[in-house]
Amino acid sequence: MAENNTILEKLEGLVARFEEVSTLITDPNVIGDQKRYVKLTKEYKELGDIMAARKEYLQCLNGLEEAKMMMAENDPEMKEMAREEAAACEARIPQLEEEIKLLLVPADPQDDRNAILEIRGGTGGDEAAIFAGDLFRMYSKYCESKGWKLEVSNANEGAAGGFKEIICSVTGDKVYGTLKYESGVHRVQRVPATETQGRVHTSAASVAVLPEAEPFDVEINEGEIKWDTFRSGGAGGQNVNKVESGVRLRYNWKNPNTGVVEEILIECTETRDQPKNKERALSRLRTFIYDKEHQKYIDDIASKRKTMVSTGDRSAKIRTYNYPQGRITDHRINYTIYNLAAFMDGDIQDCIDHLIVAENAERLKESEL
Repeated sequence: MAENNTILEKLEGLVARFEEVSTLITDPNVIGDQKRYVKLTKEYKELGDIMAARKEYLQCLNGLEEAKMMMAENDPEMKEMAREEAAACEARIPQLEEEIKLLLVPADPQDDRNAILEIRGGTGGDEAAIFAGDLFRMYSKYCESKGWKLEVSNANEGAAGGFKEIICSVTGDKVYGTLKYESGVHRVQRVPATETQGRVHTSAASVAVLPEAEPFDVEINEGEIKWDTFRSGGAGGQNVNKVESGVRLRYNWKNPNTGVVEEILIECTETRDQPKNKERALSRLRTFIYDKEHQKYIDDIASKRKTMVSTGDRSAKIRTYNYPQGRITDHRINYTIYNLAAFMDGDIQDCIDHLIVAENAERLKESEL
């Protein structure tokens, strides 16, 4: 019962906090402070899940005690019922303990956010751009299957197809918490469409998944932003090239980690509507600054970790796509499957699930629950 006691002790400690937060979120002063209110409603939801698990856990522990007492009765029918009840409780208790342990490990506060997804062709020239295009298609299909909305904010096409660079925003439920595992270098081994000799080449594309910043996460002096407008290039109707709908934003930002002032340049040509492009460019500026400021926090977490599952080095090779063998290998968790065609069609959930399990095991080890 010792383990039960530690879990129960931890849960008891949170009951008072849950009651306090329940009261706070109805306080008009708190509701007036948007930043604090958002933070508290999120905490309320997380604590609510823990309280629901605590309730079921206590019911099971009490149910088991009662069933054991009923087994001492003389009535054979009562005995049989008690035995069944005890067996059901004994099976459920360890499951609940695992669920509660995970709920008690602090989640990454970024997990619930939307994300900015950036894909860039790396080494391998035209073939790398084609592969970046294949990855973009894979993520588009995956987002579609999750019911998420993916919007391209900037794209630079490759000479032979695909993209040298493509940046999009993804909105939906727990987007960053799911897609963050995709950050890193993706390597492809195949015979490129541009190759005449039929030799297998190795190329790479890098993927960065950034948590989208909320307006109040980052302080930007909008008066200091320099805006330019230009005509969007590329294929399109009569309107695209005649109207100055593309926007370019320049902003001088002092990096708090280094003290150096950097100029940030962001272009957005996504829509034919200039105000919309401005809004999206601003959102990307916020995310860029937020990401830079949080990189230190992410590096700190990464340096404490023995293995790297989600956060950390974006230049690490995380996955290989081997076309001749129809094989996908994720190097972080030694996960290999042979369903490359389905995977490239967006069927990547199984791999993400394995990464989440590995990450959770690591977090449980760290928290020593």
